[in-house]
Amino acid sequence: MMLTDKSLWLTTTGALALGMLAPAALAQDAALPQAAADDPGADIIVTATRRASPLSDVPIAVSAVSAQAMQNSGASDIRTLNQLAPSLLVSSTGSEANASARIRGIGTVGDNPGLESSVAVFIDGVYRSRTGAGLNELGEIERVEVLRGPQGTLFGRNASAGLINIISKAPEREFHAKGEITYGNYDYWRLSGRVTGPISDSIALALDGVWSKRDGFYKLVDGTGATVGDTNDRDRYFLRGQALIEPNDALSIRLIGDYTNRDESCCGAAYIESRERLPAAGGGYTDAPFNRIAAILAGQGSVIAADPYDRELSITPGRDYVSKLKDWGVSGEINYDFGGAKLTSITAYRDYKSRDYGDYDYNRADLLYRDPNTYRQFKTFTQELRLQGSAFSDVLDWLVGGYYANERLTLQDNIRFGADYGRFAACRLMAGAGATSNFTAQQLAACGSGLATQPLIAGTQANLNSGLTAAFVNAGLPPALAAAQAGAISTGLGNGLRALAAIPGGTGDTASIYRQKSENWALFTHNIIHVTNQLDLTLGLRYTHESKRFSADFNNNNATCAALQSSALPGIATNPQLGTAAALAGGILTLGCLGNGSTSLNALDLHDRISDGEFTGTAVLSWKPIDDLLLYGSYSKGYKAGGFNLDRFQLGSTGLNAIPAVFAPRTNADVTSLRFAAEKVDAFEIGLKYAQPKWSANIAAFRQEFKNFQLNTFNGTSFVVQNINGCDSALSAARTCDSGDVGPGLVSQGVELELSASPARNVRVSGGLTYARAKFANRLVGSGDGSVPLDPALFLLPGSINSNAPQLVTTASAAWTPQLGSSGLSALFYVDGRLTSDYNTGSDLFPEKRQDGYAIVNARVGIRGKDQRWAIEFWGQNIFNQDFTQVAFSSPLQSSSPATSTTGQFAAGAPMANQLISAYLAEPRTYGITLRGSF
Repeated sequence: MMLTDKSLWLTTTGALALGMLAPAALAQDAALPQAAADDPGADIIVTATRRASPLSDVPIAVSAVSAQAMQNSGASDIRTLNQLAPSLLVSSTGSEANASARIRGIGTVGDNPGLESSVAVFIDGVYRSRTGAGLNELGEIERVEVLRGPQGTLFGRNASAGLINIISKAPEREFHAKGEITYGNYDYWRLSGRVTGPISDSIALALDGVWSKRDGFYKLVDGTGATVGDTNDRDRYFLRGQALIEPNDALSIRLIGDYTNRDESCCGAAYIESRERLPAAGGGYTDAPFNRIAAILAGQGSVIAADPYDRELSITPGRDYVSKLKDWGVSGEINYDFGGAKLTSITAYRDYKSRDYGDYDYNRADLLYRDPNTYRQFKTFTQELRLQGSAFSDVLDWLVGGYYANERLTLQDNIRFGADYGRFAACRLMAGAGATSNFTAQQLAACGSGLATQPLIAGTQANLNSGLTAAFVNAGLPPALAAAQAGAISTGLGNGLRALAAIPGGTGDTASIYRQKSENWALFTHNIIHVTNQLDLTLGLRYTHESKRFSADFNNNNATCAALQSSALPGIATNPQLGTAAALAGGILTLGCLGNGSTSLNALDLHDRISDGEFTGTAVLSWKPIDDLLLYGSYSKGYKAGGFNLDRFQLGSTGLNAIPAVFAPRTNADVTSLRFAAEKVDAFEIGLKYAQPKWSANIAAFRQEFKNFQLNTFNGTSFVVQNINGCDSALSAARTCDSGDVGPGLVSQGVELELSASPARNVRVSGGLTYARAKFANRLVGSGDGSVPLDPALFLLPGSINSNAPQLVTTASAAWTPQLGSSGLSALFYVDGRLTSDYNTGSDLFPEKRQDGYAIVNARVGIRGKDQRWAIEFWGQNIFNQDFTQVAFSSPLQSSSPATSTTGQFAAGAPMANQLISAYLAEPRTYGITLRGSF
């Protein structure tokens, strides 16, 4: 669905927006008993300021979504919050263990475990260090609060872009049990239940659980197109037990233990771009007769579907995608009321381990795979203490707190060559990176199958020999000597290509292990001064100290690359006078040996440490000229700690264009190239909140300036992590600038509107609109002091909008719950929608990764018994089966060279672009029936 036409946008918006969906007003029953759910005058109670307050009195931008709203929309994890919060976008990437969350266009891609998210996730007051934890089942919840902008003076862990606060339903004083069974297409089953009640006057218990299972959204097909299985399925369960102990009115203790288990096939990706494009005169491009990379893959049995949304994938037999996760934890929250002050302590331990492996090249050719020993694990202990109260006859509401976190991260990332890799690598190099290939599609396909490898190598040698002989003659060498030297070089390269083609399958990492130990402590305070009955001044301050110790041990068993790197190839590759020969030699070593099998990365141990501290804070001035109206203005400073890029391929280099760095011996000194600095933000906001019994409106305007923005992108070979900063002055020839000229590299600014209304009994309509322009500066560098140039892979960033940052989003919902006669029956008619303008889903902003605007609509109809003791509901999600991409990425190694990976390089003179682009597609239409009962 293209939304570039303004009239279409307005028409679609009008159709969806019976009223604009205010995520903050989606559920007037948030934090209230279910009986109050249909009371239009009920105000929303939130604890975003650590004080239970009506949402209309809270002078910060916060959205509150109730359990009822999530149930109506069909939400079971934070990803579905997209329908209910227009400023939020949550996407899953390489596995369901990972997620990328963005608020106001700002966030962190989740596939690299070395980076924490700019959007923090808390569940029951406990910080989850990676956003993927929110993609698990949530069980019974009370509400979800989405805080927009920097956070740090109210929650234990600081966050630079925003925060998702999930509050589960506590044990209840009266016995209550409920159950739910759902069946849907793709053979989807979901069972959930909860039982709660007292076991004494002072103790109440609760147990809730969820089990779900579903077939995969993708069909796996063999070379003939026959279905041989599926992937991206669901097979998971979740359990949570709680105890609420209240021996007296002053003391409350809440103990929580939870366990999540997933054993699924995830995650496949489909090709969304497989053409080879040539620059056209006057701009644009034309299509070449064939893509040389696709032709080689075809020779190795790969099939590229004409339409990715047919959801048919082919993978290497025996390389099924596997995603296994165990996530468990315990926490204890103690609240004690001293009378004049209240003490809160939250202690937690969590153990999160995921194993995600399988076909890493996403096609039938056996090029690369992660072996079953690949895993990532986080063991985290956190302790938060808060003391809050009032002083000076309630003129001051004060809060002081402290926070400590200790995390042990272990990552074993074993990437191995498949049986087809050597031939693919050699054929790719021989195909060249020029405007045309020296070989036909049929010859390249034969090369990939191994039938014509030797003739093609001979042809490549002949072409090099001829070109080098002429070059040497022009340089002044006698013809005989020129021919002899050229022949020796081309023979050496031919031997290198033969060796590369013979790399045996199964070679690569035997144990590439990263370990990171993080310690974080902070002191913070948040105080509200009631200057008058109508005027409040809020002042908050935080000091955060973070230290990280990094170590890594790399080992491999690839003797072929070791032999190549000890041969004459490095000398050839670094001699620019050899032109094409040097490029081909560099390609042999870069494509064939970078990282996996490199002698410089075998038996290499790395150690490093960083330590940093930062003051942050907030100041808010709020005024209530009348009871129904709140006006506020705020400034806040946010911070997210630096760390290490957990990708060995980036050792000693800021990008693959720095070919000589590939051959340099690796030492512990190179570990500094894996560091990235702390992310910092200055945020400004003004807002208005107006609440009447029948309707409410919230408006906020914001500007957020990010320095050292932590950007993570996959360039087809490795994860590039770089701090993004802007320069006020022109860049030097080295693409750097003076430290005094360095400023914000990314600025997000815009407005947010939230509305809700109850125009008639049992009718509620809500809506929201977010315009957020998250734009990079026109001149960018990769360090805070201006001394590091922007990585070549990120050349499209300057002056562009950030990835996964649609500039305009509208959301809308409408619910009608009429009574059916006098028997206590009622009906439910519900619909919600999210309308999104176009945006780029790749953090390198390649044009091929652009997603057109689209609309997603969910609906639910049902009948409910008296007091909602039972219900039967028919539901649909994405009911119009809208096709769209969550995240697009450069298919691993499937391009002729980094310099020919995108049409965006045509302006710099690239002769063609043939990078294959893959994508994690969003879910198709789903529908089903749900039966619910309680007593």
